[in-house]
Amino acid sequence: MLKNNRPLGIREIQRLLNLSSPSVAQYNLSKLENAGLVKKEMGNYVINKVLLETCIKISRFIIPRYLFYTVLASIILIFQVTLIRPEILYREYFYSVIATTIFLIIFCFETVKVWLKGSL
Repeated sequence: MLKNNRPLGIREIQRLLNLSSPSVAQYNLSKLENAGLVKKEMGNYVINKVLLETCIKISRFIIPRYLFYTVLASIILIFQVTLIRPEILYREYFYSVIATTIFLIIFCFETVKVWLKGSL
């Protein structure tokens, strides 16, 4: 489907992949549809490109790419407010904590948006 860049029917997919029957193609397509990787539109199947572009597949799990950025920003913020906190709060320290917090909020928002959009 990625190579053809157009919706494909079950028989077309069967022929392109040299599967033994259309029922085998149907079975595999239903598994991909349940995983959210393909969508059925007007009897044909298309790749869910939005999901594939914004997510990473690890084993059986599909994880939004922004989740990794969210975790990284959280670790940096925790590190800033616990380990490198100065005795006297300097302006630079304050601004860096504010910037990290803003990045964390943006990444959390994007992660939730992708999660809800892809129905993960």
